Amino acid sequence: MQLDRRLWRFTAGVRGRIVASALIGVAAAVAGVARLALLGWLLAGVLRGEPLADLAVPILLVGAVMLLRGGLEYWRAMAAHRTAAIVQLNVRHRIYEHVIALGPAHFGLTRTGDVLLALVDGVEQLETYFGQYLPQLFVAAVTPIGIFAFAAMLDLPVAAILLGFALFSLIAPSAFHKWDSDSSLRRQKAYGDFAAEFLDSVQGLATLKAFGQSRARVERLAAKAREVFRATMWVLATNALSRGITDTGIALGAAAALGYGAYRVHDGAMTLDALLVILMMGVEVFRPMRDLRGMLHQGMLGAGAAEGIFAVLNARPIVAASAAPAAPATDFSPVIEFDDVTFRYPNAQQSAHDGLSFRIAAGERVGVIGASGAGKTSIIRLLLRLYDPDFGTVRVGDRDVRHLDLDTLRRRIAVVSQ
Repeated sequence: MQLDRRLWRFTAGVRGRIVASALIGVAAAVAGVARLALLGWLLAGVLRGEPLADLAVPILLVGAVMLLRGGLEYWRAMAAHRTAAIVQLNVRHRIYEHVIALGPAHFGLTRTGDVLLALVDGVEQLETYFGQYLPQLFVAAVTPIGIFAFAAMLDLPVAAILLGFALFSLIAPSAFHKWDSDSSLRRQKAYGDFAAEFLDSVQGLATLKAFGQSRARVERLAAKAREVFRATMWVLATNALSRGITDTGIALGAAAALGYGAYRVHDGAMTLDALLVILMMGVEVFRPMRDLRGMLHQGMLGAGAAEGIFAVLNARPIVAASAAPAAPATDFSPVIEFDDVTFRYPNAQQSAHDGLSFRIAAGERVGVIGASGAGKTSIIRLLLRLYDPDFGTVRVGDRDVRHLDLDTLRRRIAVVSQ
């Protein structure tokens, strides 16, 4: 089963809602059991040839329980959607705050396509995971045991057969959990690579055309797309395997319960009424497994999407914030000083500045001119402390910017880009 403890941290504040959704699901399952048990009772009465007047009570009860179950299922669905929406909002807020903390320096070294994929597609994948998959997993684990407790009072051996195959259908697919997880992660990585490549291609279309690289980029995108296709097919294959195991357990369980139950009825060990009720309840025993089977794919996608989200949240800023308390505005004089500053961008071959020194006093107006790549913008970035110099010191108000609170520093500088 696809469970991720890291994802569970996102549910802080809404765990009660998730538990409530699961309990509503259990209540709906109980209503389903009651409906099928009543249908078994009604069917037994029909087979005995009872008059319609005697069947009026079970018919009315079946109708009432069906309406109750419909209401519970609607309530559960609405609660699930609201819960998932709250979790998604919290996740997006955390990612946004962390992206702000990382700053533009980090994304100068990272492909923005991966980040956009985590922010948009990755978070969307969590809706079904939190709203439906997790509550359904709880329902699928609890329902068979509850039904067994009731069916055991009618006939223990047949009830035990239903319980055994129900647990098999629930647990057996987890034997392939690692394969499922690896396939899902491979697909998520392939999809992220393709999305980043596609975004780069669209943003740099003019440059690609200017340098005659359109054909080469098309071939590269085609290769990435083929990798996404192969990875997706592996995910679908592992999902089909899990579904096959579940379907096999359901079919064998129903056949075994029916066969052994018919033998016990023939042998006089149980009544036909009891067999019909248990067989009808057996439908509800396996229903949560069928529902969960349909959500296993979403569970895998949610677990895979989590990797992209945590890749963003686990990234550390290039510039570490100072632990110094924020200084009051009166403590700053409008003086800027670069003292023997040497700076080279990460992964760059040449330095943007080498021994740069200057001082701008209060009231001065200074223009910095130079060719493209001369380091004009780098001065602003160092002043805002988007990067730290390799050597030397940048001061504002005679204070080293590395010893200033980032918010305190940046609130005192206005930048108007071209």
